[in-house]
Amino acid sequence: MVTQHGYSERRACRLARQARETYRWKSRKNPHTALRMRMCEIARARVRFGYRRIQVLLNREGWDIGKKLAYRIYTEEGLTLRNAGGRKRRKMTVQRTVRYKPHGVNEVWSMDFVSDQLVNGTRFRALTVVDIYNREALAIEVGQRLRGEDVVRTLNRLVMQRGRPKYLFTDNGAEFTGRIVDLWAYHHGVRIDFSRPGKPTDNAFIETFNGSLRNECLNVHWLETLGDAQEIIDGWRRDYNESRPYMALGNVPPLEYTRIQASLKEKTCSQ
Repeated sequence: MVTQHGYSERRACRLARQARETYRWKSRKNPHTALRMRMCEIARARVRFGYRRIQVLLNREGWDIGKKLAYRIYTEEGLTLRNAGGRKRRKMTVQRTVRYKPHGVNEVWSMDFVSDQLVNGTRFRALTVVDIYNREALAIEVGQRLRGEDVVRTLNRLVMQRGRPKYLFTDNGAEFTGRIVDLWAYHHGVRIDFSRPGKPTDNAFIETFNGSLRNECLNVHWLETLGDAQEIIDGWRRDYNESRPYMALGNVPPLEYTRIQASLKEKTCSQ
């Protein structure tokens, strides 16, 4: 009315039944322009991170930002993640015996396979090995056809670097139930605890890790060759162990969690 018809501000507000103070009001809130730009940069680099993990990374960089402000900016910038569909939760009708709970690193390892394909459609597999105690990704071996021999080769390399574990958590895949893996476990005095058929929740830690690997690495990169896939996955594994905040560990990466727990044990022993 003011711009199109030339009415005065007083007359336009009276006709619109709006207070003149409302018409003249201007927001005094901090627009957080730099913060918004940095949050968008992190979201573009880590496309599967929600606002909580982004908030942790921002706090590490020195930004003083709470979860409410992080969520508001996250939604205003249109960075909200959307799931493909709702998850149906079902209760397990049969309870399994309680599995061994590790009290330190290198006690329980969990293994599984992840499948994907290259740009040309060639299928490949990745063997993932995770330490249950600190969720550290010990190894991710890529190959077109991975068998029991490849599993044993990876385990031997890890044993030389870290020592042997007490338990191995696996599913009932042929690569893990074969004779060669069984002989390896007998030779090293390692007990293999198999999941129940059709019960992936028995090995939930490795399933969660594989989901993160797929969402944050495999689904966001074009993999041209097996060597290219191994290089990209190794880079993601290092970032996962050294930088990526893990909520179950108090929003710290696995290696930092290990250092924190070691220092706490030293203080307890000294007292």
